[in-house]
Amino acid sequence: MPSKVLILLRHGKSAYPDGVADHERPLAPRGQREAGMAGDWIRLTQPPVDAVLCSTSARTRLTLTASRIDAPARYADTLYGASAAEVRREIASTDPAVRTLLVVGHEPGIPDTALALDPGGPLAERIADRFPTSAIATLAVTGSWADLLDSPARLTDFHIPR
Repeated sequence: MPSKVLILLRHGKSAYPDGVADHERPLAPRGQREAGMAGDWIRLTQPPVDAVLCSTSARTRLTLTASRIDAPARYADTLYGASAAEVRREIASTDPAVRTLLVVGHEPGIPDTALALDPGGPLAERIADRFPTSAIATLAVTGSWADLLDSPARLTDFHIPR
């Protein structure tokens, strides 16, 4: 049985208003709706979220708000444009007492992290094929968060809320 659950959520569909920097782009109405659906799915199918690690971009913050996940959040600038290695380093610094961690981030960091932690199997094939906005990958983690720097995890689900 896994000792921890890692939930990786790509931000909702963003809007592209004129004159707004990429970091500050808001969610489109579809992104708000699908982020809410993502939160519903997480609450229905996963253990209660103990902590959130979220990019500082407007669209990731708004995704977290629309998801209605109620857990302490830590915002990390490094998640904006992060590689899988950078995402894993941020996850590794999570309090060991946290059993279920939600990470809200971007492409390619979120799908690449899922694939780096469990590169084989049918879920990995689906993720490699397509990881759209508001998509969610869940992984079972048997060690500590710090162990994810060197150890794999097991993909347990992949969901696209629509």
